[in-house]
Amino acid sequence: MTTQKSQPIFIQDCGFHSAMGASHTQIHQCLSGLHASNMLQDDHILNTGTSTVIGRVTDSLPDIPAHLADFDTRNNQLALSAIQQIETSVNNAIAQYGQQRIAVIIGTSTSGIADGEIAYQHKSQAGDFPSDFNYRKQELGNCSDFIAAYFGITGPCYSISTACSSSGRVFITAQRLLRSGIVDAVLVGGVDSICRLTLNGFNGLEALSNTLCKPFDATRDGINIGESAALMLLTGQPETNNKQPNIALLGAGDSSDAHHISAPHPDGLGAEQAMQKALDDAGLNAENIGYVNAHGTATPLNDSMESKAIYRLFANHVAVSSTKPLTGHTLGAASATEAAIAWHILKYDLELPLQHCKDKAEDIEVSLLETPTKLHGKAILSNSFAFGGNNISLIFGFIND
Repeated sequence: MTTQKSQPIFIQDCGFHSAMGASHTQIHQCLSGLHASNMLQDDHILNTGTSTVIGRVTDSLPDIPAHLADFDTRNNQLALSAIQQIETSVNNAIAQYGQQRIAVIIGTSTSGIADGEIAYQHKSQAGDFPSDFNYRKQELGNCSDFIAAYFGITGPCYSISTACSSSGRVFITAQRLLRSGIVDAVLVGGVDSICRLTLNGFNGLEALSNTLCKPFDATRDGINIGESAALMLLTGQPETNNKQPNIALLGAGDSSDAHHISAPHPDGLGAEQAMQKALDDAGLNAENIGYVNAHGTATPLNDSMESKAIYRLFANHVAVSSTKPLTGHTLGAASATEAAIAWHILKYDLELPLQHCKDKAEDIEVSLLETPTKLHGKAILSNSFAFGGNNISLIFGFIND
């Protein structure tokens, strides 16, 4: 018996650019295993001289328009590459609702820090910052401000930065804004770009792997960092001209177990709470979920606790995999990145991404996805967990009426 569900939030469009590429063909081929994503070995980015694998976007990125030169960062270029994919939908929403009735809420953790690193290097060599550098480019709100300025949107606009759950929390914010009637549409997502600060920080935590990450494997030894921009246009009303069922955010759940500043609760109590709250919000039970896109960072502690939490709710009756080997861990953009993957699976009826786990660890109880499978009408639950036990679970699926 299902619980009382709340109002769904409808996804009108999705723009996405990661190490898997930007085109639908590239993304689908990577998800199906027909084409390798752009996960690269980098021998120069760590101060220790050791190497690591990163999920870098290697496609050329669009130029920032001249009248928005103050926002000219790689992070905003990456955002623009995703924005351009949904520009028509956003402009249609502006025409329908008005610029003041649309919000922009973006999750990030790196913002324009990479450009700041380049500027500081220039200063150390030349004695001064480059003439076009402004500290505002590093501020966490810079990307949301850029997107609002690009479209001329004047509704609520801000960024959320809660580490690796940042772009999951934007969906909860969008729910509240839409359900309260404050706005009619919300442009949400996550944008994070590769920077040395983050990579060397994670290396200092001994959390990086120097090979492609291996979620849930007995030999898993750490994460790969990636970069991504994933943006969605959300409204409270379905698309009436859509001949297909509408894709929606069915439910969202969060928790903050505050077990440790960087380590998750060993039994995954906060993770379980977030998943249960998402199920309750969606009015669904465990049997309604056909796939769990796990946070699955390939660190020993995360995968162990997440497996325990998933197993307590779903036993081994749901397919589980992590897509981190395809995109890297895109940090503040991780939730939106995996939300975009869920959107592609639902919209194009794709087979679920396989785990390819060569040696499943003894502490992993869940059923990993190792054979081609489709959803068969069920929903997707996607997890993202952050420092300090800041946990987010999102559920995506179809609404038929």
